[in-house]
Amino acid sequence: MTQSNRFDYMNPGVAAGLPHFEIPLIVAMLENLAAYGTIVTDYVHHHVPITRWPHTGWRPVDPGTSDEGGYREGEFEFTWRGDVLFGENKAVNDQYILGWCTAPENARTDNLAPDRSRFLIWHANHHPDGGQLFYPLDNKPFVAALANTGDDMRPRDWVAFYCDGSFGICLHAGIWHEAITPLAPQARFYDKQGAVHARISADFPKEFGVLLSMPLVLDDTEQK
Repeated sequence: MTQSNRFDYMNPGVAAGLPHFEIPLIVAMLENLAAYGTIVTDYVHHHVPITRWPHTGWRPVDPGTSDEGGYREGEFEFTWRGDVLFGENKAVNDQYILGWCTAPENARTDNLAPDRSRFLIWHANHHPDGGQLFYPLDNKPFVAALANTGDDMRPRDWVAFYCDGSFGICLHAGIWHEAITPLAPQARFYDKQGAVHARISADFPKEFGVLLSMPLVLDDTEQK
């Protein structure tokens, strides 16, 4: 499926009345996260992979070359304003509306008593040129929704990982995600990713006619 790659991240323009596609929430552990990335306890020294540039000819790429673009790193700040989650990635100078805790047509930034037990996502992306590291500088819990499928991703391929704030995550190259979702009203994360920062995007409403819905609260059946 081809589509325009132009997104207005601060004005998603999501249609009203879309159905919500529910995905499961599980506790992040080394074993169940392995297909998506790694757990990070030392964000200063943790290696973030950079994908070597491909070569289509028969001669091999010289060792130590084609992955020398370096990194962008900085703080990724998240702020809940009522029903809406805003993000600012200072490493790459981008701002976003990441999603809502209620249907977007009903969402209000001045809601003083929002129900943040569930989160609705309209957009996702992956980076073929390298991994991305998120580490909670305030040691507060967060949830990461991830899929490992390549470009033929579908809503059914997603799973949400609950992280208790004692560690971060470093995603492999090519893993679908939409930043992360903090549970606290405000949160700061250390972010590190390849400087080239290629971004492959998907728009759930336009491609699938749904919003991706993930729980932010664990119950007993999800703690596995």
